[in-house]
Amino acid sequence: MNDDSAPTRPVVLSARPETGGASALGSSLAIGNCPAQGSGEVAPLHVHYADDEAWFVVSGTLRFRFVDGEVVVAQTGQTVFVPAGVAHTFGNAGPDPSRFLIIMTARLEEMIRRLHEVDRSQHDALYREYQSELLE
Repeated sequence: MNDDSAPTRPVVLSARPETGGASALGSSLAIGNCPAQGSGEVAPLHVHYADDEAWFVVSGTLRFRFVDGEVVVAQTGQTVFVPAGVAHTFGNAGPDPSRFLIIMTARLEEMIRRLHEVDRSQHDALYREYQSELLE
């Protein structure tokens, strides 16, 4: 993480028309304003051993699945906090679109960005590089 790229002034997030999302990255914290559609999960079941993550549902409904089979459905206005070491995945819960804020460490944001830049065959190694692990 390059602290030189961290903002030095407050940042206001507005959804970009082309993607419907927006994000801000600081030296230790990242926040994303994201849309979700369909009913699939955004990632395989995984765990971050050193980083917490949280979601605030702005509109719609998100579905979270945990390694023990527990499923949590979060509605508009609810927040889901997943502490480090808890295996999880999530996605939109239904046919209607949702919007959520995701709050995570800057390190996790960097990992997610890098996952979109490399071939899927490199994902296991990349997760390990960030003290995380794919479980499915």
